Amino acid sequence: MSSTIILLLILAVSIFGKANSVAIATCGLLMLKLLGLDKYVYPFIEKNGMTLGLILLIAAIMIPIASGSITAENIKSVFTSWIGIVALVLSFLTTYLSGQGLKYLTVQGHSDVMPAMILGAVAAAAFSGGVPVGPLITSGMLALVAKMIHK
Repeated sequence: MSSTIILLLILAVSIFGKANSVAIATCGLLMLKLLGLDKYVYPFIEKNGMTLGLILLIAAIMIPIASGSITAENIKSVFTSWIGIVALVLSFLTTYLSGQGLKYLTVQGHSDVMPAMILGAVAAAAFSGGVPVGPLITSGMLALVAKMIHK
């Protein structure tokens, strides 16, 4: 099946599933392909997209700190509460999984599993109100499972 048809199917599923970020990303890739810019832009996105996306995501998350909405006193109180400590531990674990996932998808070359992860993310967005931001964590969990099975 041609890549354009696959992208159109992902677009349709993401629109139906109300996974707007997936739909917008897919539209962007389709536009680049249809304009013939894919040969020039796809390699840049493939090489730098994860880093640029993570920088933008982290910056958005840190806006309350940068704007002063979260103060040093807020930070101190969160680290002395059970929920702050659990958040710290979970953040450590998910960041570890994301790193394993990035390595699994890129260095180890298992990017062929992306359609399954995208479909799972879109289904979660459509049926459970989820937000499709977890492919790296998903691939990290997949990498750990694959390691356990292939031992």
